[in-house]
Amino acid sequence: MISVENLTFGYDEHPVLKGISFTEQEPVITGLWGRNGAGKTTLMKLMAGHMKPGGGSIRINGHEPYNNPEAQKHLCYMMEDHIFSSIWTVRDALRFYKYFNPNWNQGMADQLIETFKLPMSKNSSKLSTGMKTALQLVIGLASQADITILDEPTNGLDAGMRKKFYELLLDSYDEYPRLILVSTHHIEEIQPLLESLVVVHEGKLMMNESMEQVRERGFWLSGERAQVDQLTEGQRILDEDAIGTSKKVMIDASLSDAWRKRAQAAGVSLEKAQLQDYLLQMTDKVKEASL
Repeated sequence: MISVENLTFGYDEHPVLKGISFTEQEPVITGLWGRNGAGKTTLMKLMAGHMKPGGGSIRINGHEPYNNPEAQKHLCYMMEDHIFSSIWTVRDALRFYKYFNPNWNQGMADQLIETFKLPMSKNSSKLSTGMKTALQLVIGLASQADITILDEPTNGLDAGMRKKFYELLLDSYDEYPRLILVSTHHIEEIQPLLESLVVVHEGKLMMNESMEQVRERGFWLSGERAQVDQLTEGQRILDEDAIGTSKKVMIDASLSDAWRKRAQAAGVSLEKAQLQDYLLQMTDKVKEASL
């Protein structure tokens, strides 16, 4: 479905992507995570065919996406702040994208319009941030494109609407399995839906793993300093905090029964780290190592 090989891109003399390679050959819901400036938006634009790679290659169902109408039949990319014509109403926008998406599901579009209470006659430029996001979600999900790319799809939605979107995303995927790539800062909320995760940091691929593996990585050990130090000797430490004789440490390892038994035997408490905290600490360590 998507094949990215040694992908590079830069603006003038400034490199943005530095040899990224990964593939997704099966229908999955994949997360894309990275800090601001990591290269996520550039990567998505290249995959969507909006820009030409500086080097390497991208294949969308076997086709190069840039300037290629055949590849575009399989693609739907909704940017974080998607641009709609200033003269379009919501109805106009939906009509336009229906025309260019051969797998369009009008029944799903109608359901989403009702769910989000979209004002069909309102000019798209007059929509609130939340309503504009809702319009993008209707298009993204109803397109049923083989490769659907959603950039920050919950921007401006309240907690209730975000939860509803996650439900609708899963329903849409179950009804028509395809590759859905979701870039989001709300990784804790959406991670139960994800089957794999791609992490980009400073223009490089830092991680491309199944969520089953990712969910087990990173945990806290806390207790008496001497016991914690003994347990974590030789481990990659991502974060630590010490007060008096007590110490709390996050290590980069997979949570397992063996670790639980070791911690219990040492009288040290063990707690799974939140995914967001783990990823932040991972990228911090990469940054520190490069200094």
